[in-house]
Amino acid sequence: MEAGQQGKVVRLSGQWTALALARDRAKSGVTRRLRAIGREAIGQWDLLSIERLDHVGGQALWRVWGRKMPATIALSDTQREIFERVALLDAEREEPEPVDRVDPVTRLGQLIFDFFDHLYGGLAMFGAFVLDLVRLVRRPQRIPWTEISANIYSAGAQALAITALVAFLIGIVLSYLSAQQLQAFGANQYIVNILGLSVIRELGPVLSAILVAGRSGSAITAQIGVMRVTEELDAMQVMGIPHGLRLVLPRVIALGVAMPLLVMWTNIIALTGGALAAKLVLSIDMNFFIRSLPSVVPIANLWIGLGKGVVFGMLIALAACHFGFRIKANSQSLGEGTTTSVVTSITIVILADAVFAILFQNVGL
Repeated sequence: MEAGQQGKVVRLSGQWTALALARDRAKSGVTRRLRAIGREAIGQWDLLSIERLDHVGGQALWRVWGRKMPATIALSDTQREIFERVALLDAEREEPEPVDRVDPVTRLGQLIFDFFDHLYGGLAMFGAFVLDLVRLVRRPQRIPWTEISANIYSAGAQALAITALVAFLIGIVLSYLSAQQLQAFGANQYIVNILGLSVIRELGPVLSAILVAGRSGSAITAQIGVMRVTEELDAMQVMGIPHGLRLVLPRVIALGVAMPLLVMWTNIIALTGGALAAKLVLSIDMNFFIRSLPSVVPIANLWIGLGKGVVFGMLIALAACHFGFRIKANSQSLGEGTTTSVVTSITIVILADAVFAILFQNVGL
């Protein structure tokens, strides 16, 4: 930059291409200085010494000039053509839509409306499931055995490994923590009561439900969401294939069947881990643990746990299908819907477990 007859003159030289500007941006060089110069009163811009100028370099200068040509500028015909194209593209550029600021009261109201909308949709899906189930009872030949068995395998058999690992570790942790308290009172044998009741009645069903919600629930939502993106749901509707009969009902029945089996599997593995830890810490013999378990834990707790498994599995499947059908035909909605499905399923499981605790507070204790 130098002084001229009409004021300050800015002379540019060198390479003004995408590659040169990328290297310059990494060094925080001339582009940053140009932004500062652009705020001053410039009499003339001289671009004749520039060796190469491409569209990226032209856009950089265009932004420095405030998206308009300077009043006094020296440039070649080729450079002028570049700036004319930049100006034409800038004129066709759509202005971004203004972002409306939502006050907290309006946001709270929107959340309440969304909650009741999802509640209504979930109840409607449950009602449709009941009607489809009644139709299948009247016409058993229409039962989708293939879909049901496939979902039982994917949601049940393929989840055995992860549920066994987590249940075994939970049993060990619970046994170790309980042993420290029992040793202080000399009540080592009561480790059977604590482990049996807590695992069979609460931890087994809830732990299995949380793992299934994160694993199978998210998979169900993603599957239905991808069918929305690929327009398979629309194709099924055009062909007259009901979504409830082919998509919702098999998954709900499958999880309702697989969950109690997973609960029993989780109970066995968790009690095994707890018994091993009790043997190491409290010297409780495994045979004593196995013989004492039926006498200290009433069988009603097992039936309550299995009943929880059936209810939890069906609730997870209904929530997953509900949010799967709410997904729109874009990747962002697919990710958000899957996340919301998992969080909602776990929340519903915890709420349902609280209801079970209140209803059966005097049973099996």
